[in-house]
Amino acid sequence: MKINRRNLLSTAAAAVLALTSHAAHAADVTLNIGYQPIVEPSRVPQADGTYEKETGARINWQKFDSGADVITAIASGSIDIGYVGSSPLAAAASRELPIETIYIVGLISDAEALAVKNIAKPDDLKGKKIATPFVSTAHYSLLTALKHWKVDPKSVQILNLRPPEIAAAWERGDIDGAYVWDPVLAQLKKSGSVLATSADVARWGGPTFDAWIVSKKFAEAHPEVVTGFVKVTGAAYASYLANPDSWNASSPEAEKIARLTGARTDEVPALLKGYTFPSLKEQAGADLLGGGTVKAVAETSAFLLEQGKIPAVLKDYSPYVSDRWVKEAAKAGL
Repeated sequence: MKINRRNLLSTAAAAVLALTSHAAHAADVTLNIGYQPIVEPSRVPQADGTYEKETGARINWQKFDSGADVITAIASGSIDIGYVGSSPLAAAASRELPIETIYIVGLISDAEALAVKNIAKPDDLKGKKIATPFVSTAHYSLLTALKHWKVDPKSVQILNLRPPEIAAAWERGDIDGAYVWDPVLAQLKKSGSVLATSADVARWGGPTFDAWIVSKKFAEAHPEVVTGFVKVTGAAYASYLANPDSWNASSPEAEKIARLTGARTDEVPALLKGYTFPSLKEQAGADLLGGGTVKAVAETSAFLLEQGKIPAVLKDYSPYVSDRWVKEAAKAGL
């Protein structure tokens, strides 16, 4: 094609029109996000309004205390993107809820644990009241630990409490222990001891992780918004991984995370170290969204079936995990 001033002007006009059209389209989108008050890097762009700037969407942020509640909200259509653990994710996929896993937040290590009072060894758990949010990663880890220790779950009074309820019950002396996550876990450890962490449980064959998931209906209707969400999330993790020591107690990052989670700023650096955060490049690899996550969800589902928590398992969990969004976010210039 011959390039002249007219061609350049018409090409520029078309580009501007396309960008304007995209911005107008995104501005018409309302994105409902269900997050949990967990200490992790994406709290920073949430506090800064970066998700809104990148996606161009109007975002309603809704706080939830457990992954099971997030799953219920996605199933009802009240949220489009949600933060869940691997256990509620497996339960939702096993029930064929139309969702996709779009980002692995972190592999849970010391950020979840079984905190106890006056319990020195696993056998002492028998007859005791141990709380955990049901169908959560903590619940899965508790059951896996009991199986490893050869302690019959029926011999333990396992109570279904959300993290804020666990904190209150612990202070009242109503429970003897709890398997829960930070920042409530940090509160319990001040007057209790840790019997096992999720790093221990992973070594015993029960690894857990947190993830962002999206409603397939929303993803199909607004792929550019989902890509933008993943791009911002990946950038937050890249920032932390590049210099984790700079996210210290006096940093603006710690202040923003504390504001949205209820953790103290001086607790934030240690709580961040309770996870292993994968980079955007690692997200699409064979260990995660490129294959490993499907295997992990299938194995978690098999355990949940064994425990009677789900009615059946699927032959294939790959429809519930996608590496498309992290790949597109990488192409978008992260």
